[in-house]
Amino acid sequence: MRSMKKLVLGIVVLFASAGLAAAQDSYSTGGPNQRLNLREKQRRQQARIREGVRSGQLTLREAARLEREEARIRRETLRARADGQVTPRERARITRQENVVSRQIYRQKHDRRHRF
Repeated sequence: MRSMKKLVLGIVVLFASAGLAAAQDSYSTGGPNQRLNLREKQRRQQARIREGVRSGQLTLREAARLEREEARIRRETLRARADGQVTPRERARITRQENVVSRQIYRQKHDRRHRF
């Protein structure tokens, strides 16, 4: 029971850390007309994780792992912006990482593990 409380507390802390993404710029997520703000993409993915936990599609362990991945990407984005400019190579790497996590969220939500 105690480890469950720690896990839930960790998830809450990770959700609260989503505010750190406040200083990010926009980047391309696909075609020439499709530009999303990095912060908005991260918010959408956070919402997908929260919805998965609420609906029972994600276990708490799955959600915690996905949250750690999102936090790692946020830290990497902040490092990329530290010198004042995100290079195209850095932007492409961050986009790729976000896409990988997006696929992981989908797969975890649609596997046979559910929280009851």
